[in-house]
Amino acid sequence: MFEDVKNKLIEYGKISGHNGLTPGISGNMSCRCDDKIVITSSGSASGYLDLSDLVVVDFEGNLVEGDKKPSSERFLHIEYYKQRSDINSILHFHSPYLTAFASAGKDLSEPVSPEIIYCFGKIPLAKYAIPGSEELVKNTSKYFKNHDMILMANHGVIAGGIDLKQTYLKLELAEAYAKTILFTKLLGGAKILPDDEVEKIYNLK
Repeated sequence: MFEDVKNKLIEYGKISGHNGLTPGISGNMSCRCDDKIVITSSGSASGYLDLSDLVVVDFEGNLVEGDKKPSSERFLHIEYYKQRSDINSILHFHSPYLTAFASAGKDLSEPVSPEIIYCFGKIPLAKYAIPGSEELVKNTSKYFKNHDMILMANHGVIAGGIDLKQTYLKLELAEAYAKTILFTKLLGGAKILPDDEVEKIYNLK
């Protein structure tokens, strides 16, 4: 069972790397497998994974399979899975456009795009803490219950979904949206949708 999941992580790691979402040795990926989690190892490059780069941990963060050290941010993944039974895959990347907003201390909460409103509602910004720290888990996890996508100040983005494909597509959509919003600033700023139109979008769900 773990080998199939590992191969899927390798596949979507390569797709993410090819599309510029996970540059170099940065970020981490995981999938829930019943009471275990398959996650990338510390220092691995998500776009260039092989089977040896993926390890298995339990929900206490202990290594149960693999020869490498699990990602130092495994507790961030663990907390997301604990809070959300509907989430089975997590991508934490430093994709350029979303990370630009995170590094500027700006969330993506203004109602501009119907697709983004429908998929995410708002994309909040979690307060900065050093990567891999308990404080980072505390600052970010307050958004897990109600959000599938969270920016992490001066750091990157974390996304959760029902499976790897859905999680990847969410992140790809959000990255393109961040790029769009950045370009709107060159054109005088995005036009904000009125409240009644936002309500119509929420009612589509």
